[in-house]
Amino acid sequence: MTLERIPQLKHTDSNNFFLLSGPCAIEGEEMALRIAERIVTITDTLKIPYVFKGSFKKANRSRVDSFTGIGDEKALKILRKVSETFNVPTITDIHQESDAAMAAEYVDVLQIPAFLVRQTDLVVAAAETGKVVNLKKGQFMSPESMKHAVKKVTDSGNDQVWITDRGTMFGYQDMVVDFRGVPTMKNYAPVVLDVTHSLQQPNQSSGVTGGRPDMIETIARAGIATGVDGIFMETHFDPSIAKSDGANMLHLDHLERLLTNLVTLQKTVNSLQ
Repeated sequence: MTLERIPQLKHTDSNNFFLLSGPCAIEGEEMALRIAERIVTITDTLKIPYVFKGSFKKANRSRVDSFTGIGDEKALKILRKVSETFNVPTITDIHQESDAAMAAEYVDVLQIPAFLVRQTDLVVAAAETGKVVNLKKGQFMSPESMKHAVKKVTDSGNDQVWITDRGTMFGYQDMVVDFRGVPTMKNYAPVVLDVTHSLQQPNQSSGVTGGRPDMIETIARAGIATGVDGIFMETHFDPSIAKSDGANMLHLDHLERLLTNLVTLQKTVNSLQ
């Protein structure tokens, strides 16, 4: 699996799922380090391979007055500090071709947002950096169509690619996860389930996305049961004050119990194979 090519993950349990987790956006150094320290402590104990997630900027906002970031270079330097402080790899999303080379100087995994996964030039630019590329399945795309997005990466000479399912649009203001897509997409690349974004309720009249964080464990358990390779989960020590996607984030205080339950479930799934 491409995960093995990230050096910081070599001492973890290969029989476990891997975890992409952190705040939606980098709001500052203190908050990033605080969240990373807690997650590293938990994942070290549970032997979960871990990648710290944080967006260095948020380009796809509902309103022009929504938080977009603290400055590109400032946020990317914080991601690098997290990596160096805790010896963990990092992932961030990119939104335009010029972001790829810039972000690749600081992080280990480049993520293509779901809204942009059909943008060929963006996907190719990420692939050509040689970094792992995490392709978020478009909310409007079938699982089968993701093979073409994966092929854009591999045809660019990079076989380090993941697919992340973040739900499919269900009407105008809800998301649903079709777990039939997990085994389909595993034919193309390792599959990650984005638990928190799958529970978004977008397009609210207020212009602020809603969510169903009460369903996080339900969706995460279903993902492990259907054989996902990784779990993506945004978390914050106080989602109510998070500057982005607080409505569907997991409170950091609840992370250890949830991951403990998922590790137990993963062992059961492994025993059935």
